Amino acid sequence: MRARIALMATTLLLAGCTEAPPTTAVPDKPVEIQKSQAKAPEKCDARASFRPTGALPAPGRMPAGSYMAEIQKSGRLILGTSQDSPLFSSRDPFTGRVVGFDIDMGKLIAKAIFGDENKLQIKVIPHGDRTKQFDDEGDKVDLVINTMTANCARWAEVDFSTTYLEAGQRLLVAKGSKVDGLDDLAGEKVCAAVGSTSLANIAKAGPEAVARNGWGECLVAFQQNEVAAISTDDTILAGLAKQDPFAQVVGLPFTEEPYAVAISKEHPDFTRFVNAVLEQSRRDGSWKDTYVKWLSLLGPAPQPPAARYR
Repeated sequence: MRARIALMATTLLLAGCTEAPPTTAVPDKPVEIQKSQAKAPEKCDARASFRPTGALPAPGRMPAGSYMAEIQKSGRLILGTSQDSPLFSSRDPFTGRVVGFDIDMGKLIAKAIFGDENKLQIKVIPHGDRTKQFDDEGDKVDLVINTMTANCARWAEVDFSTTYLEAGQRLLVAKGSKVDGLDDLAGEKVCAAVGSTSLANIAKAGPEAVARNGWGECLVAFQQNEVAAISTDDTILAGLAKQDPFAQVVGLPFTEEPYAVAISKEHPDFTRFVNAVLEQSRRDGSWKDTYVKWLSLLGPAPQPPAARYR
């Protein structure tokens, strides 16, 4: 039964790829856990970003000399994200388009720049390279929205917006399992995506951390009994559990994962602009509408995370 479900999951992940926007290929084979990571500053308020300056400019009238004006001139906003994070950024099996909460966050920013949310180009990127997408002049993105936790190590590489969603790491296990936390999985294999904060947290807790290139690959490994569990943010696990009727999310959150938009350090004006868009979404109800659209299975929409500025 699990093998059949694994085949279904793989089929859903690959459906419609031929008609999707241009993407970057993700390696097929499992990868080793990355040992070299950016050294975190000793002190850092990872949730604090740059305060917006003044009111948002009218769509289509970005300030001369700003990075937003460059984006407007290019005719599209390039968003780096994944294609296998259910509810946040995954391929619709019927249309082949990448859809979800993170995509709609990108649409809010595109609409603020152009007055048209559809002027958003999606580039699928590897989980492990999310902070590296601003380096390649020939094929870079404007921003990354990909269930990405803002932390001090990543702040050393990129700038982050204010928090747009709060999550916490939990476990996905087989229904009927007595497992309730990572302590119950000592010596067992637990899967997480390469480059994720979840992977490092598993390794610290005792289980054998198994890295895969994305959450879809983790789900297939779980369904084929190659790993005992998947551990990542509860928001992502909810989407995976929706795909597998034999799986359940268990345990209390044991980390805090503030999701934020990643932007190149070369464009602080764009970070301030994105923060103004997020602030507007908190006030006008568009954040709540997006939550209800994609994450209602988690319960009633909470208050959006309050902005924190430096």
